[in-house]
Amino acid sequence: MSEKKTKASGISFEALSSLDAPVSFWRGIPFGLQHVMAMFVANLAPIFIVASAAGMTPEQSATVIQAGLLVAGLGTCLQLYGAWLIGSRLPMVTGISFTYVAAAVAICADKGYGAVVGAVIVGGLLELVLGLTAKYWRRFVPPIVSAIVVTSIGFSLLTVGAESFGGGSGAEDFGSWQNLTLGLISLVACLAFQLLMKGTAKQLSVLFGLVVGYVVAIAMGKVDLSGFAHLQIVGFADLQIVSVPRIMPFKPEFDPGAIISLGLLYVVSSVEVLGDTAALTKVGLNRLPTERETAGAIAGDGLISSVSGLFGCLPLTSFAQNIGLVAMTKVVNRKVILSGGLILILASFVPAIAEVFNSMPQAVLGGCTIMMFGNIILSGFQMIAEAGFTQRNITIAALSLTIGIGFTQVSDIFVHFPALFQQIFASNCIAVAFVVALILSLVLPSEEHFLAARED
Repeated sequence: MSEKKTKASGISFEALSSLDAPVSFWRGIPFGLQHVMAMFVANLAPIFIVASAAGMTPEQSATVIQAGLLVAGLGTCLQLYGAWLIGSRLPMVTGISFTYVAAAVAICADKGYGAVVGAVIVGGLLELVLGLTAKYWRRFVPPIVSAIVVTSIGFSLLTVGAESFGGGSGAEDFGSWQNLTLGLISLVACLAFQLLMKGTAKQLSVLFGLVVGYVVAIAMGKVDLSGFAHLQIVGFADLQIVSVPRIMPFKPEFDPGAIISLGLLYVVSSVEVLGDTAALTKVGLNRLPTERETAGAIAGDGLISSVSGLFGCLPLTSFAQNIGLVAMTKVVNRKVILSGGLILILASFVPAIAEVFNSMPQAVLGGCTIMMFGNIILSGFQMIAEAGFTQRNITIAALSLTIGIGFTQVSDIFVHFPALFQQIFASNCIAVAFVVALILSLVLPSEEHFLAARED
């Protein structure tokens, strides 16, 4: 961010780059809005995918989208200022996590969306406990395990992105030329925007791709606008400009297999947050996070995820996109980013916003999310490189990714295992890769032993 731009807004760069410097709320809104724009689409994309897999009606998915905006805003406020030991008190923006998408889709197919909601509520409480006890367990999770988790998340989402690209799982016209064309147009628009734009504008490439794809889809007659019917002014009694997000729109079902499956991913997410917190403090504040900040970040994600489940929505986590934005702009002022969180909360009360995104064709979403999922894989590779290409780390990465991704592609290999084990692991490469990587990191000898063995 240039000094000129900062002066034009009436805010000094020193104020923006300080956690608690006094900043006018209204003048800080553009910088807060920037954070909202960077994560807005990624925040809602998991909802579209899971809602499609669950076979939700347009009204039900609109309800979940509203809830997604609300809890993302509440989670951001919680992380910014905290409550007791919960919340990092760092410029952390939260949103609906992609980590749980593959598992949630599998649970929807087997047990229904109610089981997902129940697992989200219980799993969030688990992560809350993990956050409050982080100082006791974090030393057992080395960087290579975190790196493998992120990498496997990216790989697990590739089929999800491909299904969306083709028109959505179960779509009658799946793989049609219309769907493939829409997906390709959205993808090309994303790439073109990212290549041609400079600075912080690059953060809006996904949003641009969605807008272009949506406009083309309207022209092709692929957008279902029926969901807007109840928003039309047919007498003032039918006017719904404001709508309050509903608590418990879906009845929770507490299925043991679903709880364990998502519970493992909450552990994985806790490990991710360790890395996110370290990255945020490094790029934004040029220091390492304190133990209180790390523990608070994990606990905050857990608490807001449980609240999200009560609103019938999916788990949340800190957003890497916004960490990248902090790295680029150095804007860390909590009051500025608070304005972004409040914008998300206000947006949740406007049903028209939810309906716009709810009417988005799956193919348009697929064209944009494929690029996002690819970036997750590359982030994982980057983390593996940062952990170091030692013989020990190479062994852990090779075995865990091979077993995690390979075995779950041939799920029949688990046919003789107990039903509960199959439900948790058979189609969940993230959970398998995490467990294998964690076990190997605990049982394999040190790098010195590897080197000694090679010399012998």
